Amino acid sequence: MNWGYKPYVPVAKRRAQAAKAAQKAAKTGAVWSPIQITGRNIAHTFWGKAWCSHLEGYSDFENRLPRGRTYARNGSVVDLQILPGKVLARVMGSELYQVEINITALAAAPWQSLVQDCTGTIASLVELLQGRLSQATMQRLCDAKTGMFPAPKEIRMRCSCPDWAGMCKHLAATLYGVGARLDAQPELLFTLRQVNAQDLLSAPAIIAPKAAKKPSAKKLLDASALADVFGLNLAEAAPAQPAPPAPAAVKKPRANTKKVPTPAAASAPTAAKKPVAKKAAAKKTPAKKVPAKKTVAPKSSK
Repeated sequence: MNWGYKPYVPVAKRRAQAAKAAQKAAKTGAVWSPIQITGRNIAHTFWGKAWCSHLEGYSDFENRLPRGRTYARNGSVVDLQILPGKVLARVMGSELYQVEINITALAAAPWQSLVQDCTGTIASLVELLQGRLSQATMQRLCDAKTGMFPAPKEIRMRCSCPDWAGMCKHLAATLYGVGARLDAQPELLFTLRQVNAQDLLSAPAIIAPKAAKKPSAKKLLDASALADVFGLNLAEAAPAQPAPPAPAAVKKPRANTKKVPTPAAASAPTAAKKPVAKKAAAKKTPAKKVPAKKTVAPKSSK
């Protein structure tokens, strides 16, 4: 008795059916994005591993996850799209099933708390997405209760398969597929939780002044790195303040360029000019009186 379930379909046949469905979709203009996993590990990078580890930490899911891992590894997730607050997928089982997972947006208060706690600890968006963070920052972002990842109560799932369980193998495979997709596109985690990753870098600008801490010299952000990552012109975003007017002391060198004569030097030209004037007058006075003195009175008769 199969209790209404369809007969098992071998992996090779499922893959052939998935390829055929993808080709049919392509003819209508649809582009599928399948999950392709190589090796035993579903995820290989920081964010992908963190997502899968977080998922496996919930007892609500542990009974349904093993079959989902198998489906994810063998290529049954033939299409997966991560949107704001939503994951849409197509999973090939006995037939092609439609999966929809809705995830609650990260609330403002927990997000602001994350931003405040991470102030000055993340140098660039590249470091954030690559997981090249301090141990304390990684633990804070991945905290099971207050971090980036959703709790079971924030996840609502639906699959078109006949399995009545809250999480069927198709849903589990999709959740693992999210971890694999974060390997290549870790920024989609912030899209899924509907928060802006840039807030973690510009944290000092959005924290109240009383709570803000002055970063040490080692934690100051590199302005050139920010410009490369965000495409910002930092000179335009933060214009330089006009220079203050020059103090009066600046004019002092201009006054010093003129030589101020000393009292002795100032009196010297005056003293030199006065004798010249007197000598000139003395020479001119005798010249005018000479004719008068040479006048000869007429001789008297004897």
